[in-house]
This record gives sequence, C-alpha cells and structure tokens, in this order.
Amino acid sequence: MAIATPATATEQAVEVIGGSAAGPDLLLSCEHASRHLPAPWQWQAQDHWLRHTHWAYDIGAATLTRQLAQQTGAAAALSRFSRLLIDANRPTDSDTLIRRQAQGRPVLLNAAVSAQDRARRLAYWRGYHRALGEQAQALARRHQDGVLLALHSFTPLYEGHVRELALGVLFDAEQGLGEKLLLWLRDRMAPLWQPMPGGAQGAVKLNEPYSGREGLIY
Repeated sequence: MAIATPATATEQAVEVIGGSAAGPDLLLSCEHASRHLPAPWQWQAQDHWLRHTHWAYDIGAATLTRQLAQQTGAAAALSRFSRLLIDANRPTDSDTLIRRQAQGRPVLLNAAVSAQDRARRLAYWRGYHRALGEQAQALARRHQDGVLLALHSFTPLYEGHVRELALGVLFDAEQGLGEKLLLWLRDRMAPLWQPMPGGAQGAVKLNEPYSGREGLIY
C-alpha cells in the first residue's frame, strides 16, 4: 500500500470548520476529537474495550470545540483519527506517540508497528499539523496577538488516581493569560458545578491534571 500523499493525508486527518477574515483573534484545536481508525487499520476484538474510552479519544472535546467555534466565529481544526493510531498531541520522538499499553493492558493495534506502518501513521499526524499550521498562519496575518486554544477532556479517575478538579487551564509561557482564563471560568461557571469524585466541588486549577510546562502541550 502506498503512503498517502500530503493532500490526501491532510483531508483524511483533519476537519477544519469556521473562520473568516472578520473572525476573532482565536484559533481552536482538538487533537483527540475522534476514535475513528481509517482503513486499513481496524479495531480487533481484544481492543474493543478501548473504543469508547478516553484512551481512544477525548470524550466530549469535539462537541465543545464545535460549539465554541459556532459561538465565537473562530476557526477550528479537529482530528479525524484515534489517538491510539498516532497521538497528534505528542512530538514524534515521544514514547507515547503510538501507545503500546492502556490501563496496564497491551494495545493489540500497536503491538507490532513496522517502519512502513509507522510512516503511514505519521502521514496522518503531519496532515493534521499541516492544516493546523495553515490556520495559525492565517490567524497571524489577521491578528498580531492571536491565541491558540487547544481543547481536551480528561477522565476523573486515571489508573486508580482521583483527579479532584473539573477544569484545568494548561499553559507554558502564557501564565498571565492562563490566570485570566482561570478567574473567568471560576466566576461564571461556579453555579453549574456538580460534586466531583473525592469531594472536589468544581475546582478550576492551573496546569492540572497535566502541566503545560512539562512538555504536555504539543
């Protein structure tokens, strides 16, 4: 099987919605929008338990991304492949770019990835980032101080560890912007909170449950 061309890989790897010349100084991304496995890959019986879990995609993140794009007029890039095929939110040298285990169990999809298979998967990874990069360049031409907001979701219970928060605001260098968003979320969403596992009541935290300063934003 031939490796997908850049144009084909981009089309199959990403959905770009919204955006216009009059749009806001905001670009949305959703790296884990889908649990889909493009042909020739397919879920095997041993991996069926993964399909509807956060290991395969970020549950609810695509819906939120679409809603924000519609309400703000911002452009958004959403992946069209499962993070278990290849993780668009990892650099290409990451140990979890193609995850071998999930919840202590082997992922049969990734048990034996040949060099050719890896190259095919990387075509999707590159297609996604190519499209996102083009949208970022378009935003930069319109707005000198444009903002990229990546949207993810997380499971409240991860490998036995309870995460006692409802929302996390992750950042690397943009601490001031992260703190502003945290305060905005706390003020406006407090009436909507539901009790969280472990007794947390709608907590919004900076760089939790992961830190953007530890290479966990790509």
